[in-house]
Amino acid sequence: MKPVADCIALGALADRARALDALDERLRHLLPAAVARETRLADVRNGRIVFLASSPTWASRIRLYQAALLAEARAALGGAVERFAVKVAPLPTVPPEPTKPKPLSAATARHLRATAKALSDPELRALYLHLASIAADDPE
Repeated sequence: MKPVADCIALGALADRARALDALDERLRHLLPAAVARETRLADVRNGRIVFLASSPTWASRIRLYQAALLAEARAALGGAVERFAVKVAPLPTVPPEPTKPKPLSAATARHLRATAKALSDPELRALYLHLASIAADDPE
């Protein structure tokens, strides 16, 4: 059996994933918010788009929008899509957007510098001083 890395280039795989994500977003904009939350585009292959639905109820609901989804997929992909399918399966989790870290306060910087002065290890002292140097509104 061949390793996966020998079957497809990693860059091509990443490009396909990005293309599917973009198409998923484009298609789900056609859906009501509740249906969009409970469904995801899973694949486009051999003239067929496949959606995942979190339950049979949501699978039935997305089928109501099949004509609009097919028309939009054809517009996006140049008319290569003729069939529509829905599978019931747990939806992949979407990682949350990373939050921007809060800057260190000037008081924290002072405490880091004071601690650095008390340390005997020069490497650790340098790390504490470096942290203190990136504090917000650091006066020193």
